[in-house]
Amino acid sequence: MSILLNGTFLAVLGAVLSTGIAGMGSAKGVGMVGEAAAGVVSEDPSKFSQTLILEALPGTQGIYGLLIGFLIIMKTGIISGNPVEVSTVAGLWLLLAGVLMGVVGYFSAIKQARVSCGAVALVAKRPEELVKGIVYTVMVETYAVLALLVAFLIYNGVPV
Repeated sequence: MSILLNGTFLAVLGAVLSTGIAGMGSAKGVGMVGEAAAGVVSEDPSKFSQTLILEALPGTQGIYGLLIGFLIIMKTGIISGNPVEVSTVAGLWLLLAGVLMGVVGYFSAIKQARVSCGAVALVAKRPEELVKGIVYTVMVETYAVLALLVAFLIYNGVPV
């Protein structure tokens, strides 16, 4: 039980959850859009670059999760080989930042993928409307960016 209250353990758990959960959402989202895009490209190979852009968009949440995870690990000093003492309270705050980014990243990646699949269908019929599809898709990204901002503010406010 004492390891669960160890600040360093809690911080590392936050990094793992941020990276892992957001990464799972992005992997699932990119896969969903890739399936839709492959169908379009099988009919018209010239639409590859347009659909590739739409497929990449749900991958950004995984990058945000990785960024917060990396920052948390850096704060613990584990990477540099000079671990610092992380209090239980600081560890809980870092865990909270990681969970926030992981959960919001997961759900926004999936929702963004659904919108992006719709944009792939739009490009299939009207390739000149790609920018409109990107705008629809990026609107979902806003919430992942907000979670990234709050997670970063929490991370930045934790003294270690």
